[in-house]
Amino acid sequence: MCWRSAVTRVFKNGWFERFARKEGLADLVLREAVARAESGFVDADLGGGIIKQRVARPGKGKSGGYRTLILFRRGDRAICAFGFAKSAQANVSKADLAILKAAAAEALAWSSADLDRLVITGALKEIEDDRQ
Repeated sequence: MCWRSAVTRVFKNGWFERFARKEGLADLVLREAVARAESGFVDADLGGGIIKQRVARPGKGKSGGYRTLILFRRGDRAICAFGFAKSAQANVSKADLAILKAAAAEALAWSSADLDRLVITGALKEIEDDRQ
């Protein structure tokens, strides 16, 4: 499977970075989820620049795995912002979705220089494509 995207920059916010570390989600799995979205395979489009992608638990399948909410603009950027185990909650709450939509409106308007500054300050961590 070709999961590389030459244009899309992929990031994690601080909350998601801690979640991914705790749950053992590798950066490669997150890049693959974004690559699926870039190819048009989105598990759910929640509107306002937010998509939901399923990712597998390490060593298991996607159906009982994790749900990741990604602030997404095809061909430009993907910011992993929120995640949860399917076994812990059925879906994101309406209140959390409203907060994420407000965040997406702001984050998807950031310039490339803004993204670079946020990476330098540690507010975002860029997930590098190690295969490039």
